[in-house]
Amino acid sequence: MSQTGTPTPILQVEDLAVAYGHIEAVKGISLSLNEGEITALVGANGAGKSTSLLAISGLVKAQRGRVLLDGRDLLPLSPHRIVESGVVQVAEGRATLTTLTVEENLTLGAYTRRDKAGVARDLDWVYSLFPVLKNRAAGLAGNLSGGEQQMLAIGRALMAKPRVLLLDEPSMGLAPLIIQEIFRIVQEINKTGMTVLLVEQNVRQALRIAQRGYVLETGKIVLADSGANLLGNPKVVEAYLGG
Repeated sequence: MSQTGTPTPILQVEDLAVAYGHIEAVKGISLSLNEGEITALVGANGAGKSTSLLAISGLVKAQRGRVLLDGRDLLPLSPHRIVESGVVQVAEGRATLTTLTVEENLTLGAYTRRDKAGVARDLDWVYSLFPVLKNRAAGLAGNLSGGEQQMLAIGRALMAKPRVLLLDEPSMGLAPLIIQEIFRIVQEINKTGMTVLLVEQNVRQALRIAQRGYVLETGKIVLADSGANLLGNPKVVEAYLGG
């Protein structure tokens, strides 16, 4: 927050474009994440949401554009350098290492860190957020339920000590009660001051917890407003909320 009380952008995406062959999946989008806020990027399946996150993370190459963290362009960096810079993604589909234990998965999240005492403190914090992971710490990640694996994926990302947490479809494939719990935990993480970019097909849930939202359609941002205003926007209601 600036001295004038206005939110301070921590991450700015400018004219980001991504193509797969001759198909432009993301068509020059621009968005801004304010420090300490949840920003939702919502839209239908195939709109380009996950591709946008992958480009921000450096996991797919952008055709053009900039991704500025505190004014520094991340796009020339390798993915692990982007993680070291403080931008960490939780992948769609969890991507837990099923033959390793829960605690080994979490510890791997801190692979770029050298502050052993800080890593230990953050492990305790993750276990406080997800008590079920503490109870299953010595068990194989592959034996966790889908919801527990999603918690593990989020916890592993938190172990990298991100400044900006990128969440790709965290509710996908989960039961309604587990979805409610995942969104509650995202809010708890955000209350610590962490900036979150949330990509979701579950438009209603995402906009309910987001301070700001962007609607992506066929690779273009078509609406941008506060989460509350987008929830009441007739176009959003008609297209995504069953209005």
